[in-house]
Amino acid sequence: MENQSGILLKDVILNNQSVNIKIDNSRISEISYDPIEIENGCYQTIDGQNKLAVFPPFYNGHTHCAMSILKGYADDLELMDWLENHIWPAESLLTKEDVYAASRLAILEMIKSGTVFFNDMYWFQTETLKACEELKIRAEIGLLYICDENGNVLERNIQSSQELLDMAKSSSSRISISCAPHGVYTVSDKVLAAIAQEAQTFNRRIHIHASETAYEVETCKKRTGASPIIHLKNLGLLTSNTILAHAVHLDDEDRLAIAQAQSTIVHNPVSNLKLVNGLFDFEKNIKSNCKVILGTDGNASNNNLSFFDEMKSAALMAKLVAQNPKAGNVNDIFNAATVKSANAFGIDAGIEVGKVADLMLISLDNPIMQANHNTISNLVYAADSSVVDTLICDGNILMLHRVVPQEEEILYYAKECCRKFRR
Repeated sequence: MENQSGILLKDVILNNQSVNIKIDNSRISEISYDPIEIENGCYQTIDGQNKLAVFPPFYNGHTHCAMSILKGYADDLELMDWLENHIWPAESLLTKEDVYAASRLAILEMIKSGTVFFNDMYWFQTETLKACEELKIRAEIGLLYICDENGNVLERNIQSSQELLDMAKSSSSRISISCAPHGVYTVSDKVLAAIAQEAQTFNRRIHIHASETAYEVETCKKRTGASPIIHLKNLGLLTSNTILAHAVHLDDEDRLAIAQAQSTIVHNPVSNLKLVNGLFDFEKNIKSNCKVILGTDGNASNNNLSFFDEMKSAALMAKLVAQNPKAGNVNDIFNAATVKSANAFGIDAGIEVGKVADLMLISLDNPIMQANHNTISNLVYAADSSVVDTLICDGNILMLHRVVPQEEEILYYAKECCRKFRR
């Protein structure tokens, strides 16, 4: 569905008013209350009939895309049992072909639920990049760092990262590359310090799990005398380009350091609840001037990639933790899932003239969206992925009226891939 000239959105609802939106060269070129006349070029028209509302789409701040084929593989287990006895052995069976099929499956799921970008950390990154380019979605893909018992980066990481860098040279502008050290407990201090320098030299973001569990914080303090956040700061990894996945267990010193560095926290509420990582204090982090966005984590620990589940869970958790029904305001939650997340990754998003043409069209006729007293409230508290009618990314139509090209093929190969993991 790649657009050759442009797209015209006719009679769509924006801020409770009927408008027409014109897209040219991957940007929003015009928003008008009056009909827009097309003089030259071939524009694809999508008629909203005043039944489709336009919003910024979702931007997934943290995931492990190819874990989609491990959905439901091992559930209701303690974290280390889940990892050591189930997930890691299963992952050891993955091939490049598996990661490609699994990435396409995850991207299909994200498209169907309104997501146009994801920030990824996983193996065989070239296969994820290839899937992204084919399906025309945005992604930031990490150069993965995990160390051996001697504190050196695994050879397979070195090789796959070089392959990713080589492929990325010819990739579209929708793809960016980050430095993705797994965590302070899987990457040695000497490697972390080197990554800080590399990220600065090449102006790359740093994507890392940090303060995800109480055990991680406790062991880091015993080893270094500091929390994972302060340890990252001491090593030069806490910057305005740092993306901190989870950050559940923070104290006031951690929050101050994160706010001063202008680092970004990715809150993954569903995964945190499922793995019992702890209760993230959304309100305290916001009031501490920390930047907070949302992510899904991987499908093996979620078990879906829908931002509708993440938004509702984030809002409810915020109220529970703060013991305040005003916490987790729907506008704060929706912005954390959309524009604020996009901005954290340098994406100039928003429904305004000149912004990138990333748009989500929501069906107001869907029963879930009635009564429609407050559309944002409905999206956060009531909606599921079925309300997403059409999705546009970078001026390309990824899904039109719930139809995604290649969907049957993607599902076929994903099912074939899953066979090797059947118990």
